[in-house]
This record gives sequence, structure tokens and C-alpha cells, in this order.
Amino acid sequence: MKKLSYSLLAICILFGQLTFSQEKKTYKVNTIAFYNLENLFDTVNDPDKYDEASPMMEMAEGLRADVYKKKLKNMARVISEIGKKVSKQPPAVIGVCEVENRKVLEDLVNEPALLDADYGIVHFDSPDERGIDVGLLYRKNLFRPIHISSHELVLYDKNDPDDRDYTRDQLLVSGLLDGEEIHFIVNHWPSRSGGEAASRSKREKAAALNKKIIDSLQANDPYAKIITMGDLNDGPYNSSVKDVLGAKAEKDDLKLKELYNPMENMQKKGIGTIAYRDSWDLFDQMILSEPFLKDDYSSYRFYKAGVFNPNYLANPRGRYKGYPYRSFSGGGFSGGYSDHFPVYVLLVKEM
Repeated sequence: MKKLSYSLLAICILFGQLTFSQEKKTYKVNTIAFYNLENLFDTVNDPDKYDEASPMMEMAEGLRADVYKKKLKNMARVISEIGKKVSKQPPAVIGVCEVENRKVLEDLVNEPALLDADYGIVHFDSPDERGIDVGLLYRKNLFRPIHISSHELVLYDKNDPDDRDYTRDQLLVSGLLDGEEIHFIVNHWPSRSGGEAASRSKREKAAALNKKIIDSLQANDPYAKIITMGDLNDGPYNSSVKDVLGAKAEKDDLKLKELYNPMENMQKKGIGTIAYRDSWDLFDQMILSEPFLKDDYSSYRFYKAGVFNPNYLANPRGRYKGYPYRSFSGGGFSGGYSDHFPVYVLLVKEM
């Protein structure tokens, strides 16, 4: 019976209406997405941030303005198209990472490809050593933030307890999507610098902070609808996601207050968002709380997840042909987009 209902739902989404016993029903579809924007830095040296090592600052000053314009145009094009084949519109909400400041997000949402979507911005400056932050863009006619907060991840070098490792905060945005309360958490967990094993504990601590935020929301409302998203620098199979966060791959295994990770089975099929040494992995993930899986047609529920990877986002040539077509390579601007593919989920509800 479940298979039949999902098949009918697919027909509904494709054709905009569905008939049950001669009664026509229509469904609203919204895309929720995440995209690592790969070093979206402006052209100005910020004395309060360590941006000197950014690809933008490493280029000749006379080239920066033109590169910045091209970078913004490329990012805007991608964002405008995520999930559009189904929802027929840009994402309602999109989390982003690797942005230098609020100004670059303001420039991004004012690009021609995104201007009509009228995106609002949620952003906090974080203490990250590289000078990069996370943020959230939302379409003002679809989503209204009612609570925002930034949650600091405090890490110390295990060889020197007085040496703090400054990294990205985790961003919580709670608000109303068409009047329905949904909570979004945007993440960019610590990198694998120094090796996966040596840096593993940092991502496990990031996962513990994420779980603490989720537990707090669920303590207030066990049926809270939560989407935690981001570049986790770990796959769905790693201990940070499987054990600390407790995300599960199968819907039927879920209980109230547990988390569903639709990306895990995608990863098992070889689908990825990043490529390294001719191997794909899925570090960019969208993880949902159990209430999104209920057959409640009067509110938003999970329909499907995906990696947005059209041909133009893949490197067209050379040694890294087929890899994500990154913006910066070999000390210059490659003309590409990002070293990560974006990810998304589709939420549907009956109108």
C-alpha cells in the first residue's frame, strides 16, 4: 500500500494534480537544499579575518573584481536550479557554507538569477581560522524565521589543551514554512586535515553539539520537524553520523525522536558529492527527524532526496574529468562552480 501511495504521489508531482475517487487534489512542493560555495570571498582584505590565504586574495588584485562577479553568477545559477524540475521554483530554503561574510551573501541574492526569488539572509560571523562561515537563505514569501541562534563548537588541540582550534559555529533557524514550524540546522564540521583518524574526534564533537541542539528542540516538542544539513566532512557511515548523531538509513527502523538519513543508501549506490583520488564520497547531507515521514497530507512531509549534479557542474576535461567542477584550481580561477555538488530534499503537502 505504501508503494502505491508513493507512486500516486509521484504522478501528482509530475502533473500537478492527483485524482482519488473523482476528487482532484493538488500538492505543494518545496525544495530545501544545502550547498558548499567553495571559498565565496569578496575582493577586500579584511584585517579582522585571516582571508589572506583565500584563493581570491592569492590572485592579482586587478583580476579579483572580474573573478568575483563570475563566481557570484555561477553560484546563483546553481542555486536557482536546485530541485526546479519538480518544484518549478528555486529552493524555499538553502543552507550554505564557505562564505566569508554577510556581504557576499547580499551580493549573491542580488544576482539576476536569484533576484526574483527575494531571498532573506541569516548569518553570524564565526571564529573559524580560515575566516569562513555558514548561512541560510530563505524565500521571504515562503518562510518566516521566528528564532535564530548560533552555537559555538569549542575544540582544543589534543596535544595542547590550551591551544584552541577555532572552527565554524552551527546555525539554528526555526521558522514557519507556509505557516508550519520547521527547524533548520546548518553545519560545516571540522575538516580531515591531518588525516581522517587524527581528526575524527573533532567531527564527533561537532555531531555531539548537533545532537544537543536537536535534543533541546525535541524536549520542547517531541514531534518537532527538524532538518540538519551541511558539509559534515564525514560520510553517512562514519561514527559521527551513525553513532553520535544516531542517523538511520531505513525509514521502517525509525522511532519518535530519531533521525532519518536518506543519503546513506545513496552513498551505498556510489552516489557522491565530492571526489578524491578517483573515489566518491557523500559528505554533504540532509538528515530529517521522524515526523517528516508520517503520512500526514495536511502538513509537509519528506518525498525524496537527491544530489544536484547536472553535466555543467562536472569538470569537462583533464585528469579530474567528471569530478565536481571547482572554482579555484592551480592558484587561479578555473571558471567552475564548487568542489562539492549540492544536495536537497523535496517536501510535499496537500493544498
